[in-house]
Amino acid sequence: MIAFPGYETVIRRVYENKQEHVFEYWNDLNDSEKKNLLDDLSDVDFSLLLNLFFSAEDAGEMHFDAAPYIALPKSSDEKKEYEKAREAGDLHVRQGKVAAFVVAGGQGSRLGYDGPKGMFPVGPVSGKTLFHIHAEKIAAYSQKYGVHIPFLIMTSRSNHPVTVDYFNKNDFFGLGRDNVFIFPQNMIPSLDAQGKLILESKKSIFKNPDGHGGSLTALYTSGVLERLKERGVETISYFQVDNPLVRIIDSAFIGFHVLRGADVSSKAVKKAYPEEKVGIFVRYGNNTIGVVEYSDMPEEKTHSLDEKGDLRFSSGSIAIHLFQREFVERVTAGTDIALPFHTARKKIKALVGGVRKEVEGFKFEKFVFDALPLTEKNIVFETLREDEFAPVKNSSGVDSVESAQSMMSEQHRRWLRNRGIRVPGKTRVIEISPLVAVEQEDLDAGIKVPEEEQVYIDTNR
Repeated sequence: MIAFPGYETVIRRVYENKQEHVFEYWNDLNDSEKKNLLDDLSDVDFSLLLNLFFSAEDAGEMHFDAAPYIALPKSSDEKKEYEKAREAGDLHVRQGKVAAFVVAGGQGSRLGYDGPKGMFPVGPVSGKTLFHIHAEKIAAYSQKYGVHIPFLIMTSRSNHPVTVDYFNKNDFFGLGRDNVFIFPQNMIPSLDAQGKLILESKKSIFKNPDGHGGSLTALYTSGVLERLKERGVETISYFQVDNPLVRIIDSAFIGFHVLRGADVSSKAVKKAYPEEKVGIFVRYGNNTIGVVEYSDMPEEKTHSLDEKGDLRFSSGSIAIHLFQREFVERVTAGTDIALPFHTARKKIKALVGGVRKEVEGFKFEKFVFDALPLTEKNIVFETLREDEFAPVKNSSGVDSVESAQSMMSEQHRRWLRNRGIRVPGKTRVIEISPLVAVEQEDLDAGIKVPEEEQVYIDTNR
């Protein structure tokens, strides 16, 4: 057995769990590198990994129907209910009970960008980054509601330092250092096909992020959840960094969530076509609400129609949720309810016999929508795709930079038109700064749009 002062317990646990192969290159390492490897092993939960490795993934046949949802208001009664919810949501925000939480662990590699996806420029005219746009929205909401709305940003191990440096250099986009909380996602080791830890290098084991569901755990382990409790925050508005169209603070959505006593609430859009690759909101046989991945939907359900001839399973998840802080505490603080891990068989680059090669292995991750069936009460809330969902995932085509920029420009053009503001015929692309308006109603009807092909309306215009 190897030895290293101060790490006796860690070393003993590794040997007890028959994972001593991770010390194969021990004699090649200097003291600093040995310490790095032992630190890497110190937080490994061997019991959890063993259970994950031997647990069967087959959950059996799923029985579910379409989930109920709060539809967009049409009747006068529905509009009155919406207004009541909006008033309740407004009050909740003004009381400082809401925080914004963006999941931003991804890199921009699929976009041809070398850096965190949040630093990718997406403004159709301004060229502002995703982080910049989200931060300005939160600044505008804070101004609008007369309260400092905390901005929570979950990074990954790889992009955390760059993200922190970016916000520092930009002076936190005027939000104030005390109102921005940047913390990394937790990592979990992967295992090879024999259930052994995988060496990424001589001084480190291979770990992968624990999935977007791990964002809730990271809130707890980072200490941010406790900070929110101290500030009186009750509701956390969750979204993903690659959606510049997201309405981060939606008072009607928040109001329904509060008035109906929900632990989790989710936004849905109508599927564009039956095979669209989005998760679907469903109601299981035990009456809980959840999300089924498109890849797990039986074909007959994918194409099933209701009595009106519309898609029965039409409510697509767009990864916009509200979480009650107390519920997040319950599922992350070691209680009897917790998000399950999912297992995926993957090719993993490993150090084997002194050579880097791909091995068959298992990665484990949590999905944030698995929180829904754990709740006593949750709601699904319909919204319009063109108002709130423009993901930037690809460099071209569907869900691309171009499609998102086009949707941003069209939304702002629609806002101006609905406010009776003339947009010149020659104006091809238009963008409104969040500091001018985060909602259509925020626009000053006296705004003049210049006769230009590309127009950016900011606080100076």
